[in-house]
Amino acid sequence: MEATVYNQEGKETGTIQLPEKVFGAKWNSDLVHQVVVSMQANARTHYAHVKMRGQVAGGGKKPWQQKGTGRARHGSIRSPLWPGGGVTHGPNPDQVFARKINKKMRTNALYSVLSRKFKDGEVLFLTSLSVSSGKTKDAKQALTAVAGIKGFERLLTKPKNAALLSVLKKDEKTDRSIRNLSNIYLEETKNLNPVSILGHKYIIISDPEASLKILAGRVSKKE
Repeated sequence: MEATVYNQEGKETGTIQLPEKVFGAKWNSDLVHQVVVSMQANARTHYAHVKMRGQVAGGGKKPWQQKGTGRARHGSIRSPLWPGGGVTHGPNPDQVFARKINKKMRTNALYSVLSRKFKDGEVLFLTSLSVSSGKTKDAKQALTAVAGIKGFERLLTKPKNAALLSVLKKDEKTDRSIRNLSNIYLEETKNLNPVSILGHKYIIISDPEASLKILAGRVSKKE
């Protein structure tokens, strides 16, 4: 497998051989769905919770005697039947949403998503991606040049989640210049995952040779 490599000016600089297991994997929708749902569940912060009858303050005294009043029998004003009482079967902070994801499953899902993106022509390889000035206008100028590449015209016009820029290591100036572009997100190659990739239309990978070694090394030799 072979792909064209471009520079920040949007000009071709050569080609690169792609590892078959990373960009030639079969699309596995069931695996991708399972991994994505699991990752989203693991990232979920559990805020919603209610108090059950044993957690609501007050209500220690029986409202009235058991018999002789003509009224229904009640043991506490904090019963779920009473206003201000506990809530039955409501969400509680002890509920766990986390799901286990095996490393091999997560890696294969990543390869499946990258392969699908590459097949659809939504993966671009750049020799480097750096904005030494730290200014957003310079970052936008560079991305405008990249948007001139055939198939990537919507890079700047898509209002949300246009592209995920993959770099070997974030530097402060480049990160600051990209931060103000609401439709572009910067991420290190080692942190690429199915959720972040599927959340963006284009994937731009800088320093392709080193990045591909990182991606291909996700699965150990034992696996």
